[in-house]
Amino acid sequence: MRDFYAMKASLLYGGDVQFDAYEGQVVLIVNTASLCGFTPQYAGLEALYRKYRDRGFVILGFPCNQFGRQEPGDAGEIGRTCYARYGVSFPMFAKIEVNGPQAHPLFAWLTAVLPGWLGGRVRWNFTKFLLDREGRPLRRFAPYTKPAQLDAAVAAAVRSPP
Repeated sequence: MRDFYAMKASLLYGGDVQFDAYEGQVVLIVNTASLCGFTPQYAGLEALYRKYRDRGFVILGFPCNQFGRQEPGDAGEIGRTCYARYGVSFPMFAKIEVNGPQAHPLFAWLTAVLPGWLGGRVRWNFTKFLLDREGRPLRRFAPYTKPAQLDAAVAAAVRSPP
C-alpha cells in the first residue's frame, strides 16, 4: 500500500505539493468538473471547508475530464469556475485522470483501498474520499452525496486527536 504522505501533485496554477504538507489534518479528496450536474457541490464543499478548516480539515480538489468531458478547459477556465463562481478557497490541483493506466497515483491508491461499487474505479465526478489525521482512508462517498451529508463524518474525524 502506498503512503498518502509520500505522494505529490501539481497545483492548478503550477508548483508541486508534497502531501506530507497535510500531515496531521483530516483530508477530503474530491475529483471535480466544471460542467457537471454536481458542479454546484463546490459551494457545499466550500461551506464544509470553512466550517472545519480551523480544526485541522482540508479539502483537495482534482479536476478530471474523464466523465462526459465535463472538464474540457485549461487552468484558467477551471479557476474561473471554482474560484470566481463558487468562491473556493481550498487547494485545487491541475487536471488529472482518476481511472485507467494514466490515473494519478493518488486515485489509483484510493480506489484500491476503498474500491466502491465499480471495484477499483471512480464512478463519476465529485466522488469523495475522507482520510484521517494519519493519512489513512476512512470512507468513500458517492458523487450524489451532498457535502452537507458529510458533516457528521468530518466532525467525527476532526474530533480525533492529531
